Amino acid sequence: QVQLVESGGGLVQAGGSLRLSCAAPGRSFSSYVMGWFRQVPGKEREFVAAISWIGGRTSYADSVKGRFTISRDNAKNTVYLQMNSLEPEDTAVYYCAATGSGTLWSGPRNYNYWGQGTQITVSS
Repeated sequence: QVQLVESGGGLVQAGGSLRLSCAAPGRSFSSYVMGWFRQVPGKEREFVAAISWIGGRTSYADSVKGRFTISRDNAKNTVYLQMNSLEPEDTAVYYCAATGSGTLWSGPRNYNYWGQGTQITVSS
């Protein structure tokens, strides 16, 4: 079982930046693909970004390409999402997820473990 804990959410003005962190206390997740998803009320959970085991491969949703960067530090059991040039449309609850599969899945059903989510609100 992998427990994931997100942090770094909050309120920011449009054009600002935030960095989310996702930690797996007491557990190494260096063999897992890690992903970030987001969800707004009434909509399906949406893929944001994913990163492979050793950080060499990444995948992004078109809506965040060039603005968001996913990275990981396996020694710290932590994955990050650096979010720049934030827009009001980025407002959502952001979730960290992990899968034992080696594929950078964009579908949330392919991820086995989830964090509790952290709210990001971008004001205009």
